[in-house]
Amino acid sequence: MPQNRTPNQRQTPRRTAFIIAEYTVREGVFRDIIKNIGTSGMFISTKRPVAENQPVVLKFPLFEFDHLVQIQGKVVRSSHHGFAVTFDEPISGLTGEDGQFFEIVHEINRKSSDAE
Repeated sequence: MPQNRTPNQRQTPRRTAFIIAEYTVREGVFRDIIKNIGTSGMFISTKRPVAENQPVVLKFPLFEFDHLVQIQGKVVRSSHHGFAVTFDEPISGLTGEDGQFFEIVHEINRKSSDAE
């Protein structure tokens, strides 16, 4: 198996996620689901066409629902299933020294304000 990496291959591992993100691209401001995330990038699931090679600003909860992370990146791949983003700066605190991911929020675990 060749060890050469193509431009669309990940440089760092990703973990499965289910987090609603707000993102701003040339096409507008939208909200869709993060399907996977790593320290240097993510994939957002959407049926909406998003052009490649454009900047993107993302806002989403990562460790706590009440605390939003804002990060900038570039759309590096787009398909009818969604688009991949490479971050301008890696997300710190997402993985430990051993490379294991810390626990992140998931929409299925969000409690409504009425629940106790």
